[in-house]
Amino acid sequence: MDATPHAPYPSRQAITVSDPDSGLEAVIALDDLTLGPGFGGVRMRRYASQAAAVEEAERLAHAMTFKHALAELPYGGAKSVINADGSSLHGEARTRLFEAFGDAVAGLEGRYIPGVDMATTLADMAVVRSRGARVYCADADPSPWTARGVHAAMRAGVQGLLGTSGLDGVRVAIQGVGSVGAELARLVAEEGGHVVVADVDPTRAEGVAERLGGRAVDVADIVTTDCDVFAPSAVARVVTADIVPHLRCRLIAGAANDTLDADDIDAALLARGITFVPDFVANAGGVIHEHARATGWSEEQLTDAVDAIGDRVLDLVGEATEHEGSLVEAALARGRRRLADATA
Repeated sequence: MDATPHAPYPSRQAITVSDPDSGLEAVIALDDLTLGPGFGGVRMRRYASQAAAVEEAERLAHAMTFKHALAELPYGGAKSVINADGSSLHGEARTRLFEAFGDAVAGLEGRYIPGVDMATTLADMAVVRSRGARVYCADADPSPWTARGVHAAMRAGVQGLLGTSGLDGVRVAIQGVGSVGAELARLVAEEGGHVVVADVDPTRAEGVAERLGGRAVDVADIVTTDCDVFAPSAVARVVTADIVPHLRCRLIAGAANDTLDADDIDAALLARGITFVPDFVANAGGVIHEHARATGWSEEQLTDAVDAIGDRVLDLVGEATEHEGSLVEAALARGRRRLADATA
């Protein structure tokens, strides 16, 4: 196996991993490790090039730095990507690939803690752990806690920006109803919200809508559906410069990572009167859950910590209003303060 580090900045490292025997081609990106070892999920998908894989891993790792900083967790930013089609890799071939990946992670001697992400599973993480790596998300699914945190963020955003005390009567469009999105839809509907859902699997979307008394639409239409809250809960970079003029929502708060296609999209949304709750704040329930399991928190402690995401969003609304900026700017400023305090 060949593992080659590439360090574009002294404080960051992107490690490319290649194992011809298993077919593994991966990138492990470590961002800022000021607060502790890097913790971030393993994403599996096909990339057009190694450069594209490195770019995505580094971008997601940087977001994880701020996710942990804002959630007050003792981890740095990290992420890994595996250049493979996760939907078509099964059985022995999949096991061999994750054994090779586990060997690479173990070789980092605790600097990186992997977990589940797009197209990877608890079983994959169990294989990685079997190779001697420290792993989260191998025994319990964090998805319900991710959904709970997004629900708390959404409620707070609606309260702080739309002036309502809950989601009763609020129209929420959810893009993606996998394990997180479906649970988020349930929580919204349970509170009296009107849910519109879409998924790449239309049968799954229709089933969720039927159970919750909601409505399913084509996956191509969900982003521009007329709603109060748009909740991206599937693929990344769904809010692009081309999409912004066509959005018909007042708030964006979802479970997906890396929602905005570029840094300037946040300002474009603000100019249209649309508030974006930073994804690295809203979807932190999953990492909080994993930390709670690793350190033996009670369920009450875990619940309080995940629900505190809502309080954090309200604080950010106040800071953004005071400084006439966006929630993203307020969140990044808060994260930088925590990182600076840790090194003082």
